[in-house]
Amino acid sequence: MEDDTIKLLRECNAGIKMGVSSLDDVIEHVQSESLRSLLAKSKETHTKLGNTTHDYLKEYHDDGKEPAMMARVMSKFKSNVTLNEENADQKAADLITDGCNMGVKSLYRYLNQYPAAEEKIKRLTKDVAQAEETLVKDLRAYL
Repeated sequence: MEDDTIKLLRECNAGIKMGVSSLDDVIEHVQSESLRSLLAKSKETHTKLGNTTHDYLKEYHDDGKEPAMMARVMSKFKSNVTLNEENADQKAADLITDGCNMGVKSLYRYLNQYPAAEEKIKRLTKDVAQAEETLVKDLRAYL
């Protein structure tokens, strides 16, 4: 049980770090104040969820894991190239939507992969997925 719990927490934490990093990469290119505000609010939500995962990891005496370096580099590169074109807001919304969709898919895969994880960690994972799904819904106006 503890092994599944720690593995699920690690994946949650790494995914949140990736999400916050992607939001940071995109937000500087956004033109619309309302979109910038939406992304900043989402970053705040993700940061709080990340802090919660980190606190749980400390309880289990685990340092967590970092997102894959190649994924981070490719994400940064794609953001910089794509967002220097026209329609930066639309492209930012598109990039973040794709990232959220991948995140939700991964979170549910990990929930299925680690079924013996503690219920509070499963709930936290579902909260992260819900935050991603809410952001996708809110971004529809900018696509």
